[in-house]
Order: sequence, then structure tokens, then C-alpha cells
Amino acid sequence: MTEKVSVAGCRKRIVNGNDRKSICDKIAAHRLCQESDKRKDFTRPMKTIVLLTFSNVFMTFAWYGHLKYRDVPLYKVVLVSWLIAFFEYCFQVPANRIGSYEFSVAQLKVIQEVITLVVFSAFSLMYLKQPIRWNHVAGFAMIVGAVGLVFKG
Repeated sequence: MTEKVSVAGCRKRIVNGNDRKSICDKIAAHRLCQESDKRKDFTRPMKTIVLLTFSNVFMTFAWYGHLKYRDVPLYKVVLVSWLIAFFEYCFQVPANRIGSYEFSVAQLKVIQEVITLVVFSAFSLMYLKQPIRWNHVAGFAMIVGAVGLVFKG
């Protein structure tokens, strides 16, 4: 009696029950790989979101942090902003690389935009002490709606 068994795209012939143990081992290993892949499916998006969040914190400080120090000469502000932006890129580039395995470029961009809005809102309230108004929230909600459109289909 001969039967063919397919495991992860590989076929193995089993003749009269011989090699039954090895095929069972391969099936078990395949199931473990599938479970590992499921965990990876969860960790990559989370790594991407965490890295993008750190990146956006640095970006927000680089772009807007100097507004608290308007008396500092512009050339100094630019230099400090560039130094801060370096750390932004240290998080942004790996976030996009890791995220590209799970998301399209458009999806990565809208994820970043939503994270930017959350980070910017917190920054504006806590660091710059500027309130968020209803029209800001409405505009942000429209951007979040755009995320739904990009992820649909």
C-alpha cells in the first residue's frame, strides 16, 4: 500500500506504514511553524506601530518643539532640529522596512498619519499648552476615515 502525503508543499511516499513516525514529526513541525507564523503576523504590525510612535515623538519635537523658544536664533534651532530628526529616522526607516512585509506603502502612510495626529495632539496639549478645538477633532476624524478607505479592499 502506497500513499502520498503533502506537508508544506513537500511530498513524501509512505510504503506499508514505513516512515510513519518521520511524517508525523514533519506534520507536527509544520503546525509549530504555522503557529509561529501567526505570532509573527501579530508582532510585525505591533513593532511597526511602536517604532512609528517613537519616530513621531522625535519628529514632533524636531518640527514643533522650538516654538517654545522663539528667542533662540534660527540657525541653532535648525541644527538642534536636525539632530532630533536623526533619531526620528533611526525609528522611521526600520518601522517602514518591517511594516512593508505586512502593509502596502499607502497603508503604512495612513498608519503613520494617524499616529502623528495622536502624538501631535498630546504634544500640543501638554508641551505647547494649546487646546484642541472641535474643528481640529473633526478634521482628524476625516483623516481617520481616510484610513478606513485605504485599508478597505
